[in-house]
Amino acid sequence: MSTSEIMSISRITLLAGLLVAAPAIADSPGLGTKITEADVGAWSITILPDGTNLPPGSGTAAQGAKTYAEKCVACHGEGGKGGPYATLVSDAPLQGRGIEAPKTIKNFWANATTVYDYIRRAMPWPNPRTLSDEEVYGLVAYILSENKIIEKDAVMDAKTLPQVKMPNRDNFIVKFPDKI
Repeated sequence: MSTSEIMSISRITLLAGLLVAAPAIADSPGLGTKITEADVGAWSITILPDGTNLPPGSGTAAQGAKTYAEKCVACHGEGGKGGPYATLVSDAPLQGRGIEAPKTIKNFWANATTVYDYIRRAMPWPNPRTLSDEEVYGLVAYILSENKIIEKDAVMDAKTLPQVKMPNRDNFIVKFPDKI
């Protein structure tokens, strides 16, 4: 077969392919369509260190203990003191132990609001974003009280959570200091 015959067959094959693909392209999944503010809002759930975007609701350590027992203990152990996954409650210092030092809520996290943010978006495994806002407030209150950062009877909500002074706050290098 000559080169010109091969080129002719290639062109015919390409044209046939385009004709077959045209209906499939017309039935596309709507790529490029405009999305609404409500569409974005459903995924825009970031809580900033200063508490911006914290939702309404509240929770206590007692409420959080119940949620923890139901949805968290299998991974993080009794009282958050260790399980197959991250230890949440510990007095172990971070300093002087190198990069491999176990990081906990007490020795690492700079802002209680970002603990809320992380739990809200990533927990419980394997079903993230299934906790109510009240359950997340309760879990944060429980974890903070178990770490002796807040009193056991403290109520965590959009006003009180940003006021919690985390033990490592002054040692944390903040990427966006104007947001604190």
